[in-house]
Amino acid sequence: MAVAPPLQCTARGAPRPETQRMKGLFITFEGTECSGKTTQAQLLADRLRQLRMPIRLLREPGGTPIGEEIRHTLQHSHANAAMTPEAEMLLLNASRAQLVREVIRPALAAGEIVICDRFYDSTVAYQGYGRGLDPKIVQTVIDFAVGDTRPDVTFLLLVPHEVSEERRLARQATLPFIRDRMEEADRSFFERVITGYHAIAAAEPARVRVIDGTGDIQTIHNQIWALTLPLLKRGVFAT
Repeated sequence: MAVAPPLQCTARGAPRPETQRMKGLFITFEGTECSGKTTQAQLLADRLRQLRMPIRLLREPGGTPIGEEIRHTLQHSHANAAMTPEAEMLLLNASRAQLVREVIRPALAAGEIVICDRFYDSTVAYQGYGRGLDPKIVQTVIDFAVGDTRPDVTFLLLVPHEVSEERRLARQATLPFIRDRMEEADRSFFERVITGYHAIAAAEPARVRVIDGTGDIQTIHNQIWALTLPLLKRGVFAT
């Protein structure tokens, strides 16, 4: 694991010794709305469980009692209409700081494979690029929230905005409607988010693996599995 790049997307530095002592494997899933990341995170966790691997499947924001309260405030509360980008970014990282210390670090130290549906790359893309917050401030807050806890690999699922919108409408037609404040942003916001994700992937190709999210679910899972298997064979999570 290595220190995350600044928001300007410069290359990573060398791994820190304290991070190298971690025994687990930390996998994150990123992507725009309705890119399929949640489905793929679940499929990977299920497959690893079938191999009797110790798995911890998490989501952001959330993953702890405190984090789930913050998630509701950020996404579903009817009182969040006036939330500023700065408050949004700080709340996300408050949830993240709790998750890292309460769940992720202990799980990695115990040799578990941690799979997280979103992590700090989402803040870079959504609050940095999407909301237009100062890149240095965003990175400083992220660094404070996570310390040396960084993903070993990140699967970034990307779909065009048209596909995202089509999937969102289809989901609403089949499931009970739950308001999500993030999905209420306009198209230009999500275009900036995609730009941010591309910049992150370009800066860290060794960690961030870009996946075409427009394919069928099984094909995408097979691609993710093929990228995960070498990590398991090398025994990264058990060292």
